[in-house]
Amino acid sequence: MAKRRAQVTSEPALPVLQLNAAGLDIGSAEIWVCVPADRDAAPVRRFAMYTPDLHQLADWLVACRITSVALEATGVYWLPVFEILEARGLQVYLVNPHQLQHVPGRKSDIQDCQWIQRLHSYGLLNNSFQPEAEMRALRSYLRQRSTLLEHRAAHIQHMQKALLQMNVQLTQAVDDITGQTGLTIIRAIVAGERDPQQLATHRQRNWAQSVADIAKALTGNYRAEHVFALKQALALYATYTQQVQECDREIERQLQALTPQTDDELPPPSQRDKQNSHSKNAPSYDARGLLYKATGVDLCAIKGLGATTVQQILFEIGGSVAAFPTVKQFCSWLTLAPRHEISGGKILRKHVRKTGNRAGQAFRMAAQTLARSQDSALGVYYRRRRARQGPEHAIVATAHKLARIFYHMLKHRVPFDARSAEAEDQRMRERKLKYLEREAAKYGMTMTASTPAPSPA
Repeated sequence: MAKRRAQVTSEPALPVLQLNAAGLDIGSAEIWVCVPADRDAAPVRRFAMYTPDLHQLADWLVACRITSVALEATGVYWLPVFEILEARGLQVYLVNPHQLQHVPGRKSDIQDCQWIQRLHSYGLLNNSFQPEAEMRALRSYLRQRSTLLEHRAAHIQHMQKALLQMNVQLTQAVDDITGQTGLTIIRAIVAGERDPQQLATHRQRNWAQSVADIAKALTGNYRAEHVFALKQALALYATYTQQVQECDREIERQLQALTPQTDDELPPPSQRDKQNSHSKNAPSYDARGLLYKATGVDLCAIKGLGATTVQQILFEIGGSVAAFPTVKQFCSWLTLAPRHEISGGKILRKHVRKTGNRAGQAFRMAAQTLARSQDSALGVYYRRRRARQGPEHAIVATAHKLARIFYHMLKHRVPFDARSAEAEDQRMRERKLKYLEREAAKYGMTMTASTPAPSPA
């Protein structure tokens, strides 16, 4: 009996979707660039990282009729290349390094740029989200402001350390040493004042502690080296405070220059739920009013989201949700949606990806503040999830709910629906009753409302 030959079919080649694609491998001192082989006699070239060389790179890409460029997001080396190429009208793909896994073998920069160009020509690389240029500028200002606040916080700790080394218990007398009273006392100590009674005169009139108790707390062992450390820490704190204020002025100027989303007269934002909210690091300008005017909706009305948090989220996402067609894509980009690992149609494991997404972290921080919210539906939701699954899951779940509310308000320009805690409890009670009715119907039973039995006399 003749043996049947196995039929062998050849796999079709991958279609080239990006005909005018180039690949860049960026380092700290040089760039290797690869263009299609028919565009130049030397399709792989090396360029330095100096600004004139980057402009020569852009000229060469334009001469080679390149319209789309893919580069790897490594450190901050890509940033000047991205900005210069984007200004020349090229479509720049900023690719996650996880998508550029290399085949086994020796690795070199020349092979990297060729590999990136090949993948990009086949359309196998996804472009990372980048907001518009004006929003990227605002994002840079805000990130610089956050960096300054982090550095300033270290010098607050240095002041506390110097005071404790002198046994000046200023934290026993004031809640915040960087408040008006605390800084006045520290400046007096640096200026040479040692009399505790005189230092105690800077206290506020509504303090519950007496002058004698405050004077006792401010009696210290003033050694010269500790006073010197306190003086330098105070000076650095003042310097960083001045730099933060300069950032605030620049951010305010940029916000005022934004084009409003609507020309209609907007109603004034409600201050009912935000009367007692205060942050020491809050911006010095009217951030809520400027953001309200720029977006056309008062996002700060959402429980748990202050003006600082809202502007951080807006600057990270580009001022709108136009880049995210659905709320699921928005929450997935924020890494607030669980990732399911499925095999054979069965979910093996589900978890939330770890990432440094700043907007997602802002939603998580806002969710934590809802633990103390007693009069809001979001606070009830957080505490219910925390009781069932623990604080870690409750934070992510509440941040996910906040993100969905944020997306809905920003996309449809609708005000925030501030339901009370009682309304949320009533909604959950109705849901439980409907669930019990469905369960009873499965077993052929019906539920009837009953009145509680009278208590015995």
